[in-house]
Parts: sequence; C-alpha cells; structure tokens
Amino acid sequence: MAVVTPRVFVSHLAGSAVFDPHGDQVGRLRDLVALLRVGDRPPRLLGVVVEVISRRRIFVPMTRVTGVESGQIIITGVVNMRRFEQRTSETLVLGELLDRRVRLVETDEEVTVLDVGITQLPARRDWEIDKVFVRKGKGGALRRRGEALTVEWSAVTGFSLEEHGQGAESLLATFEQLRPADLAGVLHHLSAKRRAEVAAALDDDRLADVLEELPEDDQVEILGKLKDERAADVLEAMDPDDAADLLSELPEEEKERLLALMRPEEAADVRRLMSYEERTAGGLMTTEPIVLRPDATVADALARVRDPDLSPALAAQVYVCRPPDETPTGKYLGLVHFQRLLRDPPFTLVSSIADTDLPALPPDTPLPEVTSYLAAYNMVAAPVVDESGALLGAVTVDDVLDHLLPDDWREDGLHGSATAGMTGGGSPGKAGHGR
Repeated sequence: MAVVTPRVFVSHLAGSAVFDPHGDQVGRLRDLVALLRVGDRPPRLLGVVVEVISRRRIFVPMTRVTGVESGQIIITGVVNMRRFEQRTSETLVLGELLDRRVRLVETDEEVTVLDVGITQLPARRDWEIDKVFVRKGKGGALRRRGEALTVEWSAVTGFSLEEHGQGAESLLATFEQLRPADLAGVLHHLSAKRRAEVAAALDDDRLADVLEELPEDDQVEILGKLKDERAADVLEAMDPDDAADLLSELPEEEKERLLALMRPEEAADVRRLMSYEERTAGGLMTTEPIVLRPDATVADALARVRDPDLSPALAAQVYVCRPPDETPTGKYLGLVHFQRLLRDPPFTLVSSIADTDLPALPPDTPLPEVTSYLAAYNMVAAPVVDESGALLGAVTVDDVLDHLLPDDWREDGLHGSATAGMTGGGSPGKAGHGR
C-alpha cells in the first residue's frame, strides 16, 4: 500500500536515496518529471529521474513509487535501465521550474519560484504539484530579499501551456481526461502528421492504452514512426496479447528487431502468445492474470484485485497455482471469483475456497468453444492450462468480443468516439508513464 504524505516540497527530495522494497539502494533522485496542463490546472507528476550506481540516469514512473519522504524514495517493480530522455511534453521540476520568474494572478507582481510542493491525490496513485513557494522582488534563491510566501498553483501564472497553443502538448492537455478508446477516436481522425506528433508526446503507458483501441493500420503506422527503443518500450507497456497481435502485423525482420529490444521476460511472453493460432484460447489469452499460491489469504487476493491497472475482467477472479507465481505456473488448482472473496473472512486460505470443478481450456480451443464456455458458465474470464496442468494465461470476454465483432467494428466505433471526444465527453482511463 502506498505511503500517503500530505505534502512534500521537492527541494527536500533532491539527492534523496532511492530504495527498492527490500531496502537495497537503487540510486539517488536527480529530478521529477511533470506534465504541464492548460490554464491553472495543477501539473501531474509522471515520474522521477534516478541516477543509478553506474551514473546513468533512468526514469521511474510514479506508479512504481510507493513512498515519498524527505531523505528517501521507495520504489517497486522492475526498473527499466534505459537512459532517461526528456520528451517535448515533459517538464523537469528541479531543472526547469525552480528559480523561474512568474507572476501572482491577484497583483500581477513578478516573483521568483523557490520551491514547489507535491501531494498524492486521495485514493489514487497520481501525484500533482499543488503549491508554489515564491519570493517577491528581484533575484532568485541566492538573493534573500523580499517577502516569501506559499501560494496555490492557480495563484501564479507563467507556468502552464497557452490555452490556444498549436503544439501537440496543448492538444494532449485538452484531451487528457478522455478514455483511451475516445482518445483513439480523436487520433484516428487526425492527419498522419498530427497523429505522429501526438503519439510522440504521449507517455508510454498512455500510448499503449490508445494503441490497443486503434485499428491495425493505425497501430502499424504509429509504431513505425517511433524510434526502435521507444517502440519496444510501448510494446512492453501494452497487454502481451495486444502486443503479440500488433507484432504479427509487422514484417519478420522488424518484428524480430523490436522483440530483441524488449526486456527478455516481456519478449518471452509475447513470443509464446505468437506461437498459438490467432483464433484459439492460446492466441486470445493474456499471460498476466492474478496468480496466487495455495497459502495466500483472502486478504492477499483482495489486495491484488484492487490494482487500478487491472481490467475489470482480469480483476474478476484469481487463479490458485503452485509456484512459480508467473505464467506458465506450477500446477493449476482452481479459481476464486471476487464475489466469493467478499463473502469469506480475510484470513481464509484461497486454496480452501477455490472452485476446482470448473474445467480449464486447452490452448488450442477454437474461438467458438471459448465463447460457448464463457456463456455456459457465466464467466468473464477463463483459465488456459497446458497438458502438464500449468496455467498459461486467461482468456477475457473483451478479447473474445474483439474477434467476434466485424473486422471494421473499430472504424464505426471510433467515429462515435471522436465525436464524443471533441465535445469533451469521457472520463480518465488508465494513467501512467513508462519508458
């Protein structure tokens, strides 16, 4: 569970040690990366720049940051060791916001920014800059003259994007609150040049979510205009089954080049999915269901189900397997639907309440049989198990629907999405930033 702090001023974080969950130091914080937004809306923090032992500077998304305190930062998950490269839509907090000359909205008086405060939004993992510590009069932090005061972000002007700017950053800020499917609709109806500009400015997780909602031609076009390393990062951020579908549309040489640039464990999942026929359980499944060991408790299961990055279909049930915990697992024992988790005490072992009678699907099960299975058992996801009894993944109802609908269903749906998006409809989809 994330450690929620009321507010931290970023000058206190500069040079702080960064630790993994086991207490081992990963490096030191060198900066924070923010996304400025139109008007007086507080900027959203995308992540932190960490200098690791080799003096390489890498990017860690805020979704991986579980603790922020003066003197230390705690992160979790796999760290991408590629060198950090700032993008056009990004602003470095320490490097570009501090010592900046801005104006107070109320008096139009010019002030110098000495510090900014960050806070974590309630019940979310998002962070934003909400306070600005400024000094009146001429000069920066080294010239201690004039009154110093802390004000709301909206009380100063001179930071945010122009309301009528023409850059991709302004367009992104305008559509920031759209769901991925609605933003895909907007992207689909832009010119190829404009589409490439917006795609280049989106962070990896956001672009991955949007790509999953686009027709295959748009996916291939956008991926082809990204640098190879960025394309590999975006593929890693996509669901493995969607990444496999996209890669299968590319020429063999390009496909192998991108797979070689991906992290080995991510590439292995995608290669495994590409080895199955497209319209089978193996070709449809995701390799990232919730897997728990037999000695896990209901409390453990509910903590995993609460992950906001999970789709509703994947969060609907957990799969109980002997180690290893990642697919392909040890022996598959059964599944527990989240409704059963809500009915049993937190200390109950999941192995004692697992449904062991529901049959699993072999990976070569054809699409019509997968559809019948979900309908017959009133399921939104189904386990896929190999001949040895190991869990390979799970087929979700949304992936089944993707293959049951007409080939051009996204085209028709995107027309409506684009219209809704242009009128400001929709609500946030998954947020995040990866590299």
